[in-house]
Amino acid sequence: MAEFATVARPYAKALYGLAGQYGQTRVWGDDLALLAKIVVEPKVSKVLSRPELSPAQRGEILLNLLSTDKMVDKRLHNFVSVLSENNRLSVLPAIYEQYREFMLSEERTQQAVVYSAFPLSDQEYNDLVSLLEERMDTKLQVRVEIDPALIGGVKIEVGDQVLDMSVQNKLNALKAAVTN
Repeated sequence: MAEFATVARPYAKALYGLAGQYGQTRVWGDDLALLAKIVVEPKVSKVLSRPELSPAQRGEILLNLLSTDKMVDKRLHNFVSVLSENNRLSVLPAIYEQYREFMLSEERTQQAVVYSAFPLSDQEYNDLVSLLEERMDTKLQVRVEIDPALIGGVKIEVGDQVLDMSVQNKLNALKAAVTN
């Protein structure tokens, strides 16, 4: 996956710069997100890996799946064609991740993942996001994932920072203290 990130960065940077020139960063980001989801679908990846298809045909197939109900910008269409010609369609998810990082960075927003043992109510979610944004002094885009292994509490990841306030973490710390 690190190799994909290395390959994806120049593509994402070029696309983000081009999208910015045309005021399309959000729209192209949405389209890129869909392309990234489509390309990893097992049936689609099986079709795209057929050796009898030319790179141009692969790109067209992918774009046709995206544009069933809307018109894809010609420049984004060309971008997908370039990826296809260079056999880089499988890198689309990593390109999207890098592109999204560029968008968030420009918006001065960071991504956060909150792992919780149980679903959070709207009030708990809002309180937690407010507290985290105040503590981190930045705007956050928060995704919540349920992880029953935590037993209780939450584990929060923002960038390379991890704040683990889960019951599982406390039990592990207690076990380490008792066994040492």
